[in-house]
Amino acid sequence: MSAGAESGVEQMLRQVAPGRYDTYEALLHALAEGSVWMLLWHGQAGSPDAQYGNMEVDGLGYAPCVTSAQELAASGWNRAHAVVPGRAVASSLYPDRWGLWLNPHAPGGGVGVPWLDLRRIAAGLDRLPAGPLHLSEPALELPQFYALLGQNAHRTPAVRALRRAWVQPALGTPYLAIGLDLYDGSQAAVESVRLMMRQSIGAVPEGLPVSTVAMSDEHDPVAMWMRANTRPFFDRDVHGGAPAAPSPAGGYGYPPVGHPGGTAQAY
Repeated sequence: MSAGAESGVEQMLRQVAPGRYDTYEALLHALAEGSVWMLLWHGQAGSPDAQYGNMEVDGLGYAPCVTSAQELAASGWNRAHAVVPGRAVASSLYPDRWGLWLNPHAPGGGVGVPWLDLRRIAAGLDRLPAGPLHLSEPALELPQFYALLGQNAHRTPAVRALRRAWVQPALGTPYLAIGLDLYDGSQAAVESVRLMMRQSIGAVPEGLPVSTVAMSDEHDPVAMWMRANTRPFFDRDVHGGAPAAPSPAGGYGYPPVGHPGGTAQAY
């Protein structure tokens, strides 16, 4: 990148503001296609002992980075750095629930990208709903669908239990999520569950989007919410007590304040 030229990440970063999820989503797309300058606390780029810096904001961990060589110079960082594709950074950070903080030296403290959004970058932004997600028990009465799904689940030995949630993404269409608790994740089990859903989906009113989520996914915010706040509507083992107390209103799995952005602490 030539001197003075802005990357796509920097162009979108200047437009991000609280509540502007459209520009924040565009920033995520720019991150997925671009690179960032990761600040190394230990080691050199490419060395086995290389270690990203870390910082804490609102009790959550982030790895700090800058968005260009110009911002690196402006930051005053005097240790090593590594230029890494955004998708590679996302894939390495999110499994350990680390976010990415862009330009913490900048006026206002820069912008934080929570680990759940890094997960979306790693998996494909079009494949996972845009957060923060507002989740609740479904208010729609769908007795025929739930009855048929329960009958088909009973005939599908791989299914232990089924849960449900109403998901409202920050951007996009709300949808009904069905949580799949399976005895095993083998290909045969997955195929049998796909067949179960195909046999049941005809009972859903036209125009109502339905998606599935694996309850075994420890990083999926919908599965996390369902585990904490719901009980199964189909349970082969006939267990499951009362649901836990509902989580506070807001975007589940995201920082309660300052998304996107916030005030960075010194690193």
